[in-house]
Amino acid sequence: MTRTSIFAALVATTLLASCDMAPHYLRPAGAVPASLPQGGIYPPAATDAPDISRIGWRDFFVDPRLQAVIAQGLDNNRDLRVAAGNVLAARARYRVQRADQVPSTGVAGDATFTNTAGFAANAGAAGGGSQNIEVYTANVGFSNFELDLFGRVRNLSKAALEQYFATEEAQRATRISLIAEIANAWLTAAADRDQLALSRQTLKAFEQTRTLAQAQFRIGVASELEARQADSQYQGALNDIAVLETRIAQDRNALELLVGAPVSDAQLPDALGEGRATLDNLQAGLSSELLLRRPDVLQAEHQLIAENANIGAARAARFPTISLTATLGTISSALSGLFGNGSGTYSAGPSINLPIFDGGKGAANVRLSQANRDIAVANYDKAIQTAFREVADALAQRGTIDRQITAQSRRAESAGVAARLSDARYRVGVDSFLTALDAQRVAYAVSQQLVTTRLTRSTNLVTLYRTLGGGLRETGLPNR
Repeated sequence: MTRTSIFAALVATTLLASCDMAPHYLRPAGAVPASLPQGGIYPPAATDAPDISRIGWRDFFVDPRLQAVIAQGLDNNRDLRVAAGNVLAARARYRVQRADQVPSTGVAGDATFTNTAGFAANAGAAGGGSQNIEVYTANVGFSNFELDLFGRVRNLSKAALEQYFATEEAQRATRISLIAEIANAWLTAAADRDQLALSRQTLKAFEQTRTLAQAQFRIGVASELEARQADSQYQGALNDIAVLETRIAQDRNALELLVGAPVSDAQLPDALGEGRATLDNLQAGLSSELLLRRPDVLQAEHQLIAENANIGAARAARFPTISLTATLGTISSALSGLFGNGSGTYSAGPSINLPIFDGGKGAANVRLSQANRDIAVANYDKAIQTAFREVADALAQRGTIDRQITAQSRRAESAGVAARLSDARYRVGVDSFLTALDAQRVAYAVSQQLVTTRLTRSTNLVTLYRTLGGGLRETGLPNR
């Protein structure tokens, strides 16, 4: 084979290698409206809204204790460790697949020693002479390297790369979700401590009413019914305290599970109150295009691109496969002459495999890859729709939660005043005992609802931060 013919073969191979049997990838058309909900109960969206994905979690969560708990969770959480391990495994699988695009080259050396004495005797050679034959070889080469004429190997490598990217986005999604879950667990613990303080404070008022009712019953001023009703209300508050003490212990257990390590008392919240553990407000942009940057949506898109590449690999598998084995080395009958002049040798052995009949296996693989691509399209659409629903729900609640807080605060204030007035009127004989008990019960229930509403406001901000991809591009978070 002349140098000209070798060069021509390489050029032809390069031109053929540009063939790609995969369909041209186009991102599916939007499965959601072009913009996020506006008007009505939804808060106005500023056109100059900051990029939430660039607001780091340390900037969004402003309570130092919560910051410490989140940092500890990012270091110790087992789910995050699994996600990181999955990224490393996907990266290794991609590198294994990519290695098929280049020849696997190796160096080998052989030495053969042969004695012909037995052969000479059997042949009746005169004098029964023998001969020692030594052969030394050294070569470098590759074997069964597939010339990727139709893009099968390249598409398999591309599919592995996109799966790696998908796994990387899954790690990002796990990280953001973990931050939100830790924050919500911490805020829930704070709200439960508020509820416990409220129950203990209410218990004192109920105890005073109970003591008064029992004393009046003993002297015949009040009926046993009134004494029993007051005792029932008092026992209910005692039960609430026991339930909340259990719940607070469970809150700590849940928080430590998320963190993956014990949480110190100094890192636990004292109370939720009216304080802010997060930024007070998050403005959302107008376009729903921001949802395409969410890691779960990007994960679904990378999986879609991978399935698209698998179609190309399945199609290329139905075309001829050409493999090449080649070596370049030296051969000599003496070790000293192994690398001398005239000892060079080479060999080349191309092979071709043309599938003729495979029982429909190739066509079925193509249809399978196309079906997997269609599934991936549906999953991608679903990921976008889910993201849109989560953001829309969070915005809907964000638009009314401040009004709820205001109304609930005023309601709690009025209920508290009504309970004090009713108790005073009962003591002077203006109102019945039942009216005073009912006023106390309403004030207690309304105060409990106020704590719940405050928790809803705090968790809504966390949800909005998470659903809009908050912290995705913060400093220290790896990006491609």
